[in-house]
Formats: sequence, C-alpha cells, structure tokens
Amino acid sequence: MTSQPPPAELLAAREQIDAIDRELVALLGKRFESTHQVGLLKASQALEPVDATREAEKLAQLSALCEKYNLNPALVTELFSKIMAEVVKNHRQLRE
Repeated sequence: MTSQPPPAELLAAREQIDAIDRELVALLGKRFESTHQVGLLKASQALEPVDATREAEKLAQLSALCEKYNLNPALVTELFSKIMAEVVKNHRQLRE
C-alpha cells in the first residue's frame, strides 16, 4: 500500500491551524507576563493570590463569549480554569 501525500487544501488548512496555534501560545505568554505583574502587586500589598469573585466573573464573561464564536462553554471554562490555576500557583510562589 503506497501512501499518497495529503491534498494541497489539507496542507494549507493545517498550516493555517499551525499559525493560529503559534499565535495562541504567544498570546498566552503575554497573558502570563501580565498576570506576573498582578502577582507582584498582590505580593507587595500582601493580597491573597486567589480572587474567587474575579475568577467567577471572568469565567462567566468568557462563557458568554462562546455563543458569539460557536464554542463549547464547558471547554472554554475548563481551559481558563486551568490557566487561572497556574496563575494562582505562580502568585503563591511570588508571595513566598
């Protein structure tokens, strides 16, 4: 059985996905740079690393955006919950 190369349309679509993935990672890096600054401010002012009210509001806002972009709100909530958990971990480390 010989393997044929993928169609050009498939390769183009994959390249577009790869480019978007690179952008997502770059944006995530920028987000963590900003949250690092927040962590430094919280640490310098002896504020708690977790702001449960802010997290709940943020997740609700992101969930509401899902309809506009035809996304699964549960997926987006799960992704951002993981991102926020990492941010809180980083904030706790800054506070130590």
